[in-house]
Formats: sequence, C-alpha cells, structure tokens
Amino acid sequence: VNSLKGVSSRKVKQQKFKSVDSKLWGDSLWSPSYFAGSCGGASLEVVKKYINEQETPK
Repeated sequence: VNSLKGVSSRKVKQQKFKSVDSKLWGDSLWSPSYFAGSCGGASLEVVKKYINEQETPK
C-alpha cells in the first residue's frame, strides 16, 4: 500500500491537476494511514453488490 500511494502520488503531482491541488492533505495526496480488510471468501459479484448498495456519506 505504501508503495502504491507513493508512486501514484508522484505521478499525479507530475501532471499538476488544478482540481487535485485543492483536495490535498496539506502537501500530500494521501493521508498517512490506510485500511486493509477481507471479505471472507465472498465472490467478486457479492462484494460489488454490497459496495453498490451502500449509502453515500453526507
């Protein structure tokens, strides 16, 4: 996760997207933390259905 966040942050910053600049965590694209979880062997379709049925945060 750390490598993915570092590489993607550098790539996005190289593009200098104005729309991204206003959403940075200070000078960082990502927060310093991350979450890893499991879905207990559920199929991809079940996981997609679960995600799609979640409410949007307000």
